[in-house]
Amino acid sequence: MSPAAVEPSEDRPGLYGRVRGFFDERLGLQSVEALAEKKLVPVHRSTIFYFLGGMALFLFGIQIATGILLSLYYKPSPDQAFESVHAIMTEIDFGWLMRSIHSWSANLLIGVLLLHVLTTYMMRAYRRPREFTWITGILLLGVFMAFGFSGYLLPWNQLAFFATRVGTGIVGVVPVVGKDLLLLARSGENVTGDTLARFYALHVVILPLVTFALLGIHLYLVQKHGMSIPEGTATRHGGAGRVPAMRFVPDFLLRDMVGWFIALGLLAALGALFPWELGEKAEPFGSAPEGIKPEWYFLFMFQALKQIPPHILGLEGEMLGVLFFGFVGMVVLLVPFLDCGDAKGCPRRILNALAALAVVFFIVMTIWGLVG
Repeated sequence: MSPAAVEPSEDRPGLYGRVRGFFDERLGLQSVEALAEKKLVPVHRSTIFYFLGGMALFLFGIQIATGILLSLYYKPSPDQAFESVHAIMTEIDFGWLMRSIHSWSANLLIGVLLLHVLTTYMMRAYRRPREFTWITGILLLGVFMAFGFSGYLLPWNQLAFFATRVGTGIVGVVPVVGKDLLLLARSGENVTGDTLARFYALHVVILPLVTFALLGIHLYLVQKHGMSIPEGTATRHGGAGRVPAMRFVPDFLLRDMVGWFIALGLLAALGALFPWELGEKAEPFGSAPEGIKPEWYFLFMFQALKQIPPHILGLEGEMLGVLFFGFVGMVVLLVPFLDCGDAKGCPRRILNALAALAVVFFIVMTIWGLVG
């Protein structure tokens, strides 16, 4: 046989070509590559804020990975929940580290999301046609806060038990539907083993499904509409089409990954140096620990409700406080439809003043709650 008979040809590609062709025919890899090459990221003084979305996605991935590992050993029953978490921390190799990273990444995720929402507002990235991008983002923030609240009870320790009793009790003051919401949250009149089972189902099944649905829509909308460019930046460069840009792959993605590695190192350091404490097992008939406080991202609401008088104009003060925070949440959700730009009579300045006031209120009440 002559040497030419065994030489590869264009009709007979090598192993890499055959494997690539196999997957490309079935998964459409070329379409994905073309989409990645087409995506551009504007370069301006606010470009750093674009990294917050990717950071939040990375931290959510950490939550999924560590959460799966913890769920392999966790037992959601009042007789075994505390013991199973204790076993994870003392008997499973690196179990204490996985639990600490899971808890720390949850807190960092909420912080990154709050910054993401704030910078998105500052850049006016919610304007047409990105209204639904904003709405899905705000809903995701609410879902992740629900993750934090539902996961707080799962270790079944004393502090989490009474904090959950207080937190779910606030729901009960909502007019008309408060009683039903309380029964739905607790699966009964009091916080019991049924509440733990319900919170576990919420934490590992219901909320993840809702998150994946909202996240899929959010990422699709970001891809469809691209990155928003602040008005002042576009004007200085003579229009949005003239703003410098970098390719998402690989230029922006590599920069994004640098932030991920830093976040991973920070999480490892926090988990190792400041391991998450377990406390004492919940005793439903015991006395509540002193200084019960929720997670830091609920402190602003908790501290504000503590300062409200019992009755205001003949109405229950706590109820008015809950209704007020619900109204504020609705306003935040509908910001894209309340900001009408530079049109005459537009409440844009009012929105800006309220946004600044809300940020100050959040910071002051959170610090007050931490030191108070």
